[in-house]
Amino acid sequence: MHWRAFPLHPDTPEEGRLLRELFSNVGAADIEKMLGHLRETAADLGLLFKERDKTYNSRLAQELGLWAASKNKGDPFDGAVFRAYFGDGKNIAKIPVLIDLAEAVGLPREEALQVVEKRRFESAVDADWARSQEHGITAVPTLMLEGSKLVGAQPYDGLTQFLETRGIRKRQAPQV
Repeated sequence: MHWRAFPLHPDTPEEGRLLRELFSNVGAADIEKMLGHLRETAADLGLLFKERDKTYNSRLAQELGLWAASKNKGDPFDGAVFRAYFGDGKNIAKIPVLIDLAEAVGLPREEALQVVEKRRFESAVDADWARSQEHGITAVPTLMLEGSKLVGAQPYDGLTQFLETRGIRKRQAPQV
């Protein structure tokens, strides 16, 4: 599996954007319904989901995440960003927040700061964003395999079925 960056509301300013502004084309009841679905899905999966009224720009987190992956710390960093955003409601567009998260997963603080300030992974994120556009990906998460897409958070059975219909079988645990 290979994770790719996706342009999720790239025009969101650093200070964030109110959800009611972001989704101004739908009513408050529809926003609450959407958030209710996210709360329910998170609870079913045992994930954190803090009530919030804002969204934050994830661009710099994506750039730092690709750097973290190059240091074999991609999964821990992405997990830390996920918990900070969804569990703690932190603004992941803020550089100090991102640098603290990088350091918390064992990445060098000064190097992380240089990566963000010099935008060393900007072109790599641009390439991922372009790839998502080329493939018609419009939402996250999207699992793509052999040209087929599974869009949105899915229950385990849905993921299993998607993979099995494409010839991917569940690994058997090694016999000890």
